Amino acid sequence: MDWLTLVQECFNAGRVYYTRHARFEMEAEEFGRIYEEEVHQAILAGELIREYGDDTPYPSVLLLGKTRQDRPLHIVCACDAEDNRAFVITVYQPDPVKWIDFRIRRTT
Repeated sequence: MDWLTLVQECFNAGRVYYTRHARFEMEAEEFGRIYEEEVHQAILAGELIREYGDDTPYPSVLLLGKTRQDRPLHIVCACDAEDNRAFVITVYQPDPVKWIDFRIRRTT
């Protein structure tokens, strides 16, 4: 399954739902509030960083994307392939001190 394409299609079709946790994290982001439009931009320019195929009730993925202003975002989405919808579980701006090229978590 091409999870990135599924998530992108869901965003383009407006079949995306944000969890309460995601909305809280977007508002409280330490590097500045994250807006839905930024999430959409990052998803469309995104790449798959990690798959969590055993997550329930739906498999989820960690995506990295950048906004038009070059702001990096990590977005965790659960994917309901059967009903063609995506759930944004959390969104945050990765701290460059904790991530190598925003793709690999530093061990120390």
